[in-house]
Amino acid sequence: MLESKFNNVMTLCAMLSLLLLTCLNSFLHSLVPQRLRVMGSLLVIMAVFSITAVLVKVPLEPLTFFCVTMVTIVIINSFGAVLQGSLFGMAGLLPASYTTPIMSGQGLAGTFAAFSMICAIASGSELHDAAFGYFITACGVIFLSVLSYIMLPKLEFFQFYQELSKRRTDEELTSVHLTQDERSANQGKRQNVSMLGIFKKVWSLALSVCFTFCVTIGSFPSVTADVRSSLADGGSWDLYYVPVCCFLLFNLCDWCGRSLTAVCMWPRKDGVLLHVCVMCRCVFVPLFMFCNVQPRLHLPVYFLHDGFFIIFIILFAFSNGYLASLCMCYGPKNVLPHEAETAGAIMAFFLSLGLALGAALSFPIRALI
Repeated sequence: MLESKFNNVMTLCAMLSLLLLTCLNSFLHSLVPQRLRVMGSLLVIMAVFSITAVLVKVPLEPLTFFCVTMVTIVIINSFGAVLQGSLFGMAGLLPASYTTPIMSGQGLAGTFAAFSMICAIASGSELHDAAFGYFITACGVIFLSVLSYIMLPKLEFFQFYQELSKRRTDEELTSVHLTQDERSANQGKRQNVSMLGIFKKVWSLALSVCFTFCVTIGSFPSVTADVRSSLADGGSWDLYYVPVCCFLLFNLCDWCGRSLTAVCMWPRKDGVLLHVCVMCRCVFVPLFMFCNVQPRLHLPVYFLHDGFFIIFIILFAFSNGYLASLCMCYGPKNVLPHEAETAGAIMAFFLSLGLALGAALSFPIRALI
């Protein structure tokens, strides 16, 4: 019973904690120093991964293992939300093309994880040995991230855009103070209007990125991971089918889609075509439901051959990466330069909202099959 609910509960725990902490970060990012948010999140995540690596060697009962796993997922995604919102806020201070590496980096991380899974299967390693290797590798990568963040403020490029943002903010505050008689009273009003004003400038892009991830997480991995090969016939392909065709292929195509925005940003942000493309992704939900998902109770299988599923997952993943990255790049550039960090935090919140809604939606979608 725990195994059958694992993917759905894991996704829901991850996305709800991500949503709640991203929401808090959107409103409180100006009260907590950026360095504390980023560095603190990285260190906590690294500590949790280290503890998890140790627990791999400790025998646990199924229910205990299930609960411990969900708690660690909540902690990692909570601090990951703060880290993600802070990074998008930082990227909002830079030119639009610098949001792309953050988005493509997330896709590359998923690709690396899927490739590691395949290598573990191919090597014939014991599950606990493979899991230990995963978590130790994660700790090493996070340690490199900590070192990178320590070096970041020393880069002249980053210093230039930080100073540029501070200068523009100071100029606007000076202008506001000169035109308002009651400075202290109106300052609070200005800040309140600013948050709402920024949202009004990015709301369409924020809803688009939310809808994109809602459709994606509604089907992946809760539905796609249960698709079975019609060609394997009990051979080795049956063992590799889901890791290769579902996880690796999805993450590779998602990464390609995210990376493409570094050289091509079309459709334009002020047109309706971008939002139409986002809405059209709804078609993937019934397409996956009619693939060879097992077990199933209600719907027939129309797309039995493995080729159908592979084509669907390629288009599904590529469109997710490209459209989501496009929206995240456009968002902070729809506002004034000094509002870019707040716009980035708002976009990160709606990204997390889409993930959480998709996680909740995955339960009825899977039940309908």
